[in-house]
Amino acid sequence: MVTNILRSLVENDKGELKKLEKMADKVIAYADEMAALSDAELQAKTDEFKQRYQAGESLDSLLYEAYAVVREASKRVLGLYPYPVQIMGGIVLHNGDIPEMRTGEGKTLTATMPVYLNALAGEGVHVVTVNEYLATRDGEEMGQLYSWLGLSVGINLAAKSSFEKREAYNCDITYSTNSEIGFDYLRDNMVVRAEDMVQRPLNFALVDEVDSVLIDEARTPLIVSGPQSSETNQLYFLADNLVKSLNQDDYIIDVPSKTIGLSDSGIDKAESFFRLENLYDIENVALTHFIDNALRANYIMTYDVDYLVNENQEVMIIDPFTGRTMEGRRYSDGLHQAIEAKEGVPVQNESKTSASITYQNLFRMYKKLAGMTGTCKTEEEEFREIYNIRVVQIPTNRPIARVDHEDLLYPSLEYKFNAVVADVKARYEKGQPVLVGTVAVETSDYLSKRLVAAGVPHEVLNAKNHYREAQIIMNAGQRGAVTIATNMAGRGTDIKLGPGVRELGGLCVIGTERHESRRIDNQLRGRSGRQGDPGESQFYLSLEDELMKRFGSERIKAFMEHMNLSEEDSVIKSRVLTRQVESAQKRVEGNNYDSRKQVLQYDDVMREQREIIYSQRQDVITADRDLAPEIKAMIKRTIERQIASHKVGSREEALDAILKFAHMNLVAEDSLSLADLESLNYNEIEEELYNRALQVYDSQVGKLRDEERIREFQKVLILRVVDNKWTDHIDAMDQLRNAVSLRGYAQNNPVVEYQSEAFNMFNDMIGAIEFDVTRLMMKAQIHDNIERERASQEAHTTAAKNIIPAKGNQAGKNVSFEGVERNAPCPCQSGKKFKNCHGRK
Repeated sequence: MVTNILRSLVENDKGELKKLEKMADKVIAYADEMAALSDAELQAKTDEFKQRYQAGESLDSLLYEAYAVVREASKRVLGLYPYPVQIMGGIVLHNGDIPEMRTGEGKTLTATMPVYLNALAGEGVHVVTVNEYLATRDGEEMGQLYSWLGLSVGINLAAKSSFEKREAYNCDITYSTNSEIGFDYLRDNMVVRAEDMVQRPLNFALVDEVDSVLIDEARTPLIVSGPQSSETNQLYFLADNLVKSLNQDDYIIDVPSKTIGLSDSGIDKAESFFRLENLYDIENVALTHFIDNALRANYIMTYDVDYLVNENQEVMIIDPFTGRTMEGRRYSDGLHQAIEAKEGVPVQNESKTSASITYQNLFRMYKKLAGMTGTCKTEEEEFREIYNIRVVQIPTNRPIARVDHEDLLYPSLEYKFNAVVADVKARYEKGQPVLVGTVAVETSDYLSKRLVAAGVPHEVLNAKNHYREAQIIMNAGQRGAVTIATNMAGRGTDIKLGPGVRELGGLCVIGTERHESRRIDNQLRGRSGRQGDPGESQFYLSLEDELMKRFGSERIKAFMEHMNLSEEDSVIKSRVLTRQVESAQKRVEGNNYDSRKQVLQYDDVMREQREIIYSQRQDVITADRDLAPEIKAMIKRTIERQIASHKVGSREEALDAILKFAHMNLVAEDSLSLADLESLNYNEIEEELYNRALQVYDSQVGKLRDEERIREFQKVLILRVVDNKWTDHIDAMDQLRNAVSLRGYAQNNPVVEYQSEAFNMFNDMIGAIEFDVTRLMMKAQIHDNIERERASQEAHTTAAKNIIPAKGNQAGKNVSFEGVERNAPCPCQSGKKFKNCHGRK
């Protein structure tokens, strides 16, 4: 049965490749015809294609001729002529799938054909790269080709102004990083004017290094935050002081899960330190959170592995997959501040999330999504299940000549690195270039010192000097070159062999450790052996490697002990070892996939809510009509909710509460009395209050002189309330997610619990939005010079100077605010805490 399944998969792949070969042949058949055209005639093809598309021809029907035009234009402008396998890759990309093409096979040139074809539709094509260097390089180099063919090209960088970004997005083709597209999307849904938006609707994204963007970074959501109070900063330092005073018996670490907690002795010390009777009293929940973060910062987060401190005294996160520092990223939930306290640098204020989205949901919003990489077949299931994208392996233009040696396993790190240094030195002395891959910055620095001591000159490429990345990588294939690189290893930059290097065996790639993902190891190997070049790869392992400690097979350890392998020259080299290591990697990959899938399950709930809010917000911003029907509907539903909530008590209590609600939120106090309501049933009370509210509404908008000012007032009112409530809701959802994670211990499914409560919270938020819109509409002091503020997006305060809510004593003179606890509900029945309402200082 298994054999039949495998055979069918192989046969399907072969059938797919044959189909692609036939399609590529049709493109190649146009070669002579295109070569015979003059430059002007070839350039005129772009307008011809656009007209044919507008007349009803599909992009699929234009593909063969359009690809042939790009091939010929590429030969004339760039001096490059796409191979048949590159045409095949380009067809896969146009179909919205991923062609897996090995390093050095020319993915950048492959992308020009589907990018040109899809840009003809005029709806925009986004070419997404992993960093701004590649976005700029590819945008400028390939931009020459597109511009020659009459298409506009924009490069979207973080430093650009809104005006420059808008220009870039309005081009036919836009080069950008994945993070900048995400942040621009979030910021566009925080603006108060339609003209301040920079993006067009998301049409087609072609993602370079697609595995890095859609797999490696899928667990990290993009977050736009606003600053919070700095009052808690001192607690970070106090918790850090406590944790640093502990010894190993005072805390418990679980290495596989990377979790940590206080032991009984640690709890005793914490209670003594903070002078508490019981650390885990309900009133100390916040303090325990600070202590937990301090423990993680000091005993789990490692300098030069997880983060580093730059010259500006800022803690920078190191991307575990690329080794780069992640600009603008911060650990959430107070962990980043705990690390700052640990390192003795200024603790930045905590921030409150204003908007967030995962890359998974961002890129699923595009009408069409495609990507390319050299290594992603191991994640094919995830691409298919999450993004509905297939992975098609494209054959290399020339056969692969690289020799991949079996892994070598040593008893300890010291013995392993002795062997690595000896191997590198031997290859350096014969002139063979070597690229040494490391998992962490710490390892690359350690190995660098060892090579200096051994007299081997070399370059180091890691998060500390990635700005020289391209230059270092370009020289890594020269005779005698030795380069140490973290996992990023210059992705996107070819390592070309220098004179005489082929005869020495080509570039040798040495891995000092297996990464937890097989794909990252394959990427490192793939730096050697491009376009049929000779090359070698060799991985060195030890029983003290992180992967081996966390998931290594006990059988390997037992085998080494049985063989009494403990001397420096003791080493295992066998296929059994390689299989055991790959088995460990598969387990880690499975865990990581489950983790990403869970992130997506949680964010799918937020996605539905986000799309509703952003869609309705967009309707408000772009509305060129009177929004009175929408506001009146909110007023009606608010009245219905309030009356429904008060029906449960006695009629006397209900009428009293309804009257107070009306006085504080709908009408002037002297315009409505208890006598006006006593003879009415609840349905009639609803009708009476609504009719009176409409009179107040008409009076309020009557203070504005014309329809334009009325529309402006309505927009300001709704946007102000929606933005404030949405920000609070995101914060509450984060807290809910943390809370439900513990319910798994009670045999409840945390995701199901989250979905259920999130639905209720969203409905509550909608009710709160409508309540506040009603109250502000009825009670605001209105001037006739309403104007939407161009509020700063960072603070996310979409407020208006001319909407001034009534003071507490105007909202209802019979309401007393004396002696109200700060965290108690406000007596005005706004639904807010007193400190956030009439208790504001």
